[in-house]
Formats: sequence, C-alpha cells, structure tokens
Amino acid sequence: MELKPLKGQHHVSAITNNGKQNFQFYTKVLGLRLVKKTVNQDDTSVYHLFYADEKGNPGTDLTFFEFPTAGRTQHGTNSISNTSLRVPNDKSIQYWKQRFEQLGVDHDEITHDAGRATITFRDEEGQRLALVSDEHNVGVAGGKPWERSPVPIEHAIIGLGPVTLTVSRPELTVKVLTEVMGFREKGGFPSNHPGQSPIRVFETGEGGTGAELHLEERNDLPRERQGSGSVHHVAFRVESEEELMKWVSYITEHGLSNSGFVERYYFRSLYFREPNGILFELATDGPGFEGDEDFEHLGERLALPPFLEGRRASIEAGLEPLETI
Repeated sequence: MELKPLKGQHHVSAITNNGKQNFQFYTKVLGLRLVKKTVNQDDTSVYHLFYADEKGNPGTDLTFFEFPTAGRTQHGTNSISNTSLRVPNDKSIQYWKQRFEQLGVDHDEITHDAGRATITFRDEEGQRLALVSDEHNVGVAGGKPWERSPVPIEHAIIGLGPVTLTVSRPELTVKVLTEVMGFREKGGFPSNHPGQSPIRVFETGEGGTGAELHLEERNDLPRERQGSGSVHHVAFRVESEEELMKWVSYITEHGLSNSGFVERYYFRSLYFREPNGILFELATDGPGFEGDEDFEHLGERLALPPFLEGRRASIEAGLEPLETI
C-alpha cells in the first residue's frame, strides 16, 4: 500500500479546568484567535476550544478540553511534555521575552535548541510551552496570523513547532515513528537535565519546524498523571479522507489497536496509542472551520456539528456560559 508521508503537526489538544482563564491567556497574552468554540464530541458536557492562526489552518491549532473538575497534572514520563509554537524570527523571540516580563508570564531564559532560538514558558496551569524561531526554517510553511490579534503581526505566532515526547522506553516509540509512521531521524541536541541522554529529533514530510518530534528518554520519573496543564494528544496531518482511509488499514495491519475512521466534522480522524501509551491522532487537512461560521465570526458562538445540533438545548444547559466575542 502506497502512502503519502504525514505532513507534520495538525493540532495539539491539552486540558484546562478554567475555560475563562484559558481564553484570556491564549487570546490576550499569546494573541491566538479562537476559531472554534465547540464541545468535546465524546463528552458534550465540556467545551473544546480551538486557538489558531486567522482561520485555523492545519498545523496551527492548539486546542483545549475544559474539564472543570480536573486536578493538577503530576508531570512524568510517557507524556507529551512540551508544545512549541513558531514565531517568525530571532527578533521575535526577544520581543516575546520582553512581553512575558511585562505581563508576568512564568518563563525561562532564551536558549538554542535544535539550532533554533527558543524560550520556554508556562500558562497559569503550568502547561509546558515554548516559542521557537522560524528564522532558518526550511520546510513546512507557517500559517497567517489574525490581523486583529493584540500581538504585532511581525512577531505573532504562526503555527505549531516541534512537540516533545518524554518516554521511558524510547526504542519502542522509535520503531513506530520510523517503521510505521514514516518519520526519519535527523540528529539531536543536549538535554537540559544533567546526566540524561541527548534529545533525538525526528521529522516527516517536508520537515522543518512544523514537522518535527523531539524524543526524550527519562527513566528517573514516575508515569505522568494527566490533569489541568497536561497534553491529551498530538495530531499529524493527512492530506485527504481518501488518504486517511489508507492509514486506517495500514495502522490496523501493523497490529496497533485504533479507533478506525472518526468523523469530527471539521476534519476526519484516526486515533491510536504508541507503545509507551501516548495518544496519536491522524487528521485530515479539511474541511476546516468555516463550514458553520463565516470567517469574520469564527469562535463567537457555540458551534455544534450537525450530528449534535438536535441536542443543542440540552448541551447548552449543561455548560457554563463562556463569553468569546
């Protein structure tokens, strides 16, 4: 079966227990646009918030499930331990350092990881994030920032960058990445933790900032317990529904338990776990977020896919109002 390579990151989905605070941070501090306010289709009692570039182009979405009763994450291994976001250049990294200082955002000093200027930081719930410079990027193109963002366009976030996986048995994850998913190893860089092995870098498709995974081995940590401030899963881009159906068959043939084809309305998906337990998703580039809201009003109202629209009254009754205009 001939498969096209995965095209890079599609989205990262994380967990919050405070939708109002989350909305303020990701739109007012980070300057992302809320392109869709909907619900978790597997648990319609909670919001699913999509932050992205101007219209939610694939590769730019950072999404959050709001679980109000979620406890704090207990960080550990076998987890998605860092999500990075791309900014245009090294000067942008300096801009963001100053912005974080002015706004009191918890952050570290600027470093150079995998050859890129990088600044790591955390939101109010301890979500582990980084900004990475695209100054020398050759590979997957970034998105287009929303012109009404509070962040100047020349320094605005343009998409997802490398995602870090921290695992206890890296050889198992590497086998799935390279032998099943088509990633290729392209080097590494030193760990920030003394005595630990270097971080290994893998890429897919065109490569570059938007198509990398960083793999960290840690055997000195307990298994992560997810909660507010943790990442739920990472999704990778598939060109079309036709291509996704090939992946469904391919993943099944390789003995990986999976969800099969899942209709998400805004895209189509396939879910499976790699051997260390991290949840992966493959998601199509389309149809996108403008099927039920026009461009000018993305994210302003509660959007429900057609198969949930008949339950709107009961779903809205179970949600705390969240003002997003």
